[in-house]
Amino acid sequence: MAPAITLAAEAPKLSAANTGFMLICSALVLIMTPGLAFFYGGMVRVKSTLNMLMMSFISMGIVTILWVLYGFSLAFGTDKGSFIGWTSDWVGLSNIGLTELWDGYTIPVFVFMVFQLMFAIITPALISGALADRVKFTAWSLFITLWATLVYFPVAHWVWGAGGWAFELGVIDFAGGTAVHINAGAAALGVILVIGKRVGFKKDPMRPHSLPLVMLGSGLLWFGWFGFNAGSWLGNDDGVGALMFVNTQIATAAAMLAWLLYEKIRHGAFTTLGAASGAVAGLVAITPSGGAVSPLGAIAVGAIAGVLCAMAVGLKYKFGYDDSLDVVGVHLVGGVIGSLLIGFFASGKGQSTVEGLFYGGGLTQFWKQCAGVFAVLGYSLVVSAILAFLIDKSMGMRVTEDEEIAGIDQAEHAETAYDFSGAGGGAARTAVPAPADTDAKKVDA
Repeated sequence: MAPAITLAAEAPKLSAANTGFMLICSALVLIMTPGLAFFYGGMVRVKSTLNMLMMSFISMGIVTILWVLYGFSLAFGTDKGSFIGWTSDWVGLSNIGLTELWDGYTIPVFVFMVFQLMFAIITPALISGALADRVKFTAWSLFITLWATLVYFPVAHWVWGAGGWAFELGVIDFAGGTAVHINAGAAALGVILVIGKRVGFKKDPMRPHSLPLVMLGSGLLWFGWFGFNAGSWLGNDDGVGALMFVNTQIATAAAMLAWLLYEKIRHGAFTTLGAASGAVAGLVAITPSGGAVSPLGAIAVGAIAGVLCAMAVGLKYKFGYDDSLDVVGVHLVGGVIGSLLIGFFASGKGQSTVEGLFYGGGLTQFWKQCAGVFAVLGYSLVVSAILAFLIDKSMGMRVTEDEEIAGIDQAEHAETAYDFSGAGGGAARTAVPAPADTDAKKVDA
């Protein structure tokens, strides 16, 4: 009898299909940051439009460099005590082979690295919406440098890095409910509690200056989010990424409709701002849960998030914190809802066999989700508040009151979003001087 031969499991080979798919998904995630810039930029007043756009765009520059130098190593390197990672060969991306595969997958390390880079870029950009109209651009740039280093990179390791404590505990976060949305929403709350309210908060009208820009931005976010969510499975070999793609569409639609219905009942109208905000709330909520729930579960997740986030945006008036563009109400609340509902709606037929309460699995997964949610929320809120406090005391976090009233675009960027000097046509008119007692501070751009 011939001796038995034990064959080793065949090592994964580079898949051109999965590699191409992930590069496309990476580009889709990147376009979400300009989409966010338009979404936020349309929601502010004219005098703050460019600053809002720049607060997102600068993240694309700063975080990219940090990620190359050390961020990727901190987030996804060899685990150090379940809190942070580190692989010295990844510093500066200097010792990564072109065809070296990400462990256990069929895509190169470079592809995984650049996909995760896009997540690292958009997360601090999300925070900016809460700080509209009043933060120095230099202070903001320093804040996101420190915040990415001390908050985002460690939290990404907790949730997604091999050896991270949340990953090992079994906390489910398919594409960023905790690491991205709760993380950014809690950070936003921490910073605004330190820097205070805008001049005129709850007194002056602060309506969106361009709802078409808001709708364009939300459309780009919805489009790019398919890469954000479906790409997070890192391939197309077993259908889980397809489930996530489908659930992303379903939950977003359900949340938009639920928000609009709540808005009609509560305020008597279906608004474009409500439609855009509801869609984003659904995208946020399905991000952690879409790989674990069924399509019917996605409807439930989206509808619940749409209503509860619509209710949550009014909390700033009740409690007196000035969350300019509802980052807390949509991203923090939506992320918490989507993450915790996994404990109820996980079907056991998606990314894992984990079942939620409604599928006979009890509350075991719910408590795991609670651990991840509240640990990230507390850590991000506290560290973000400390960073904002230190920056405020050292270099000043806010522009002056006069600069805020006149417009942060002119003060910080020496530009305005719209040039009306050539508008109008017809015969030239003689300029009429303004009355001597005009109070410039009363002019709301």
